[in-house]
Amino acid sequence: MNPRKRQNRMKPAVPSPHSPLVRFRPGLRAWREQHLYGLFSSLGRLAERPWATALTLAVMSLAMALPLLFWLLLDNARQLNGSVEDARTVSAFLKPNLDAATVQALAQRLRERADVVAVQVKSPEQGLAEFRDQSGFADAFKVLHYNPLPAVLTVTPRSDASAVDAALVLVAELGADPAVDLVQYDVQWRQRLNAILALAAHAAAVLAGLLALAALLVVGNTVRLDIQGRRDEITVMQLLGANDGFVRRPFLYTGFWYGAFAAVLALALIGIVEWTLAAPLAQLTASYEHRFDVHGLALSGAAGVLGAGALLGWLGAWLAASRHITLGQPQ
Repeated sequence: MNPRKRQNRMKPAVPSPHSPLVRFRPGLRAWREQHLYGLFSSLGRLAERPWATALTLAVMSLAMALPLLFWLLLDNARQLNGSVEDARTVSAFLKPNLDAATVQALAQRLRERADVVAVQVKSPEQGLAEFRDQSGFADAFKVLHYNPLPAVLTVTPRSDASAVDAALVLVAELGADPAVDLVQYDVQWRQRLNAILALAAHAAAVLAGLLALAALLVVGNTVRLDIQGRRDEITVMQLLGANDGFVRRPFLYTGFWYGAFAAVLALALIGIVEWTLAAPLAQLTASYEHRFDVHGLALSGAAGVLGAGALLGWLGAWLAASRHITLGQPQ
C-alpha cells in the first residue's frame, strides 16, 4: 500500500468550516449565553429598584392568592358534600308487624336493581337500641310492653350524574309498594347543595380570570414603564442591528421573575392563612367527630401555582414588550 495513502487514511477527519455541526455549536453557545445574560441582568434590574419591585409583587401576589384561597375553600366544601353520604340515601319505613322473611325478601329484591348500590336492613330491635342510646329517653321505654318501631331499609342509589333522577324513580316505586309505610329522601337539600357548589365553582373561575387579567395588566404596565425608561438604549441597539427578539428578551425575563416571585409570595400568604385558621378549624372538625378533614394546597398544586405565575408574568411582559418595542423602532 502506498505510504501516503496510509497516512491519509490514519489522519483524523476534521469537519469542514461549513459543516452544520460547526455552525450549530457556536450558535447554541451564543443562544445560551444570551438567555443567561437576560435572565440574570433582569434579576439585577429588579434588585436596583426594591420598593417598586416590592409594590408590584405585593399586588400580583394578592391577585393570585385570593382565587387560590377561594378554590381551597370550595375544595374543602366538596369534601363536606362527600361526607354527608346519608343525604343521598333513601329510607323506607316498612309497615309494622312485618315478619323478618318479608323484610329480607324486599331487601333482596331491591339489591337486584341496577340503580341500587346497597341496601341495609335495620330491624325494629336495632332501631329501638339506637334510639335509646341517642335520645336519652332510655327509662321511658321501660313502660312500653312492645316495640313500636318498624323495620327500616336504607337504600343507597347510584352516585353517577343521573343518580337524582334514578333516585326519584326509586322513591316513587317504593312509595307504591304495599309493604312500605313511608319513604324519606332529602333530594331538595342535596340539589340545593350541588347548585351552591356549582355556583361557587363558576364564581371561583370568574374571579381567577379577572385577577389573572389584573396581574397581566400590572406586569404589562411595569414593563412598559421600564421600556420607556430605556428608550435611548433600545434605540441604539436597534440602530446597531439588534432584532426584536434580542431587545425583548430581558423584559420577558423581567416578567418571568415578577410572576415567579409573586407566586412564591402568594403561597406564603396561603400558608399564613392556613396557620392562622388551624386551631379554629381543628375545633370545628372535632365538633363534627372528624367526619371531614380540612386540607391545604398540595405539593403538586404549589408547583402548578409557580408555573402558572411564571407563565402569567412572561405573557404580560411579552404583550407589552412586543407592542412598545415594535412601535419604537427607528425609521
